[in-house]
Amino acid sequence: MQLVVARIGRAHGIKGEVTVEVRTDEPELRLGPGAVLATDPASAGPLTIATGRVHSGRLLLRFEGVHDRTGAEALRNTLLIADVDPEELPEGEDEYYDHQLIDLDVVTEDGEPVGRITEISHLPTQDLFVVERPDGTEVFVPFVEEIVTEIDLEEQRAVIDPPPGLIDDRAEVASSRDADGTGDAAETGDDA
Repeated sequence: MQLVVARIGRAHGIKGEVTVEVRTDEPELRLGPGAVLATDPASAGPLTIATGRVHSGRLLLRFEGVHDRTGAEALRNTLLIADVDPEELPEGEDEYYDHQLIDLDVVTEDGEPVGRITEISHLPTQDLFVVERPDGTEVFVPFVEEIVTEIDLEEQRAVIDPPPGLIDDRAEVASSRDADGTGDAAETGDDA
């Protein structure tokens, strides 16, 4: 099975290094020197990592055969893809690969069906489950401990405790207006 482990960013310096947006929890395993990675687009690879280092909190890689800034810049926005054994599991107890979560049934803590996970969206601040409901609509569920309370791979389900308005239209909106809609507007004193 193939997993996206990084996206190549801009060139760094003049010797062929590139910045990398890491998309794996195991960069030392997937992005070490000697690793051979497939690419998307496929025409850019496969790429073999020659060197890697951290500079100012950012991972920099150099690939075999890429020796200058022009070659590095040509790789910008290329996805790096690792071949992973489908039976391999992440090291952490509460960590999952995307393929383990896709197609899980999503239910509330009360057992109410919500839908099934069709995609995992990796955003800078958090991951989101894209959940397809039975009527074909989609709902986005933040993959955070406060909302996703349980992942049961044996039962093929994800249990959620959604806040009001996340999966339904019963959001509670705080308002400073009175029930009659007049609010707290001050009178101007004009009797015109």
